[in-house]
Amino acid sequence: MKKEIHPKNYRLVAFRDMSNGNTFVTKSTAASKETVKLEDGNEYPLIKLEISSTSHPFYTGKMKLVDTAGRVDKFMNRYKSHLDKKKK
Repeated sequence: MKKEIHPKNYRLVAFRDMSNGNTFVTKSTAASKETVKLEDGNEYPLIKLEISSTSHPFYTGKMKLVDTAGRVDKFMNRYKSHLDKKKK
């Protein structure tokens, strides 16, 4: 492995799955402007996730449509005229 290419500023960071509210703490270099105080009494930088292993269908075995930002609707609205022309 190459020397001195890995970051040295690892710290404990809380990651929160926004689809189910699960929070876990691990080491990371990810930057965050928000913090959260957890049950252990410590305050950690907070990184919000759309999906994690606690909500992903592969790990949970449950199929669930995850479309938090309405991406499918935005796509359909944006390209509706193009799709209508193609149908004709």
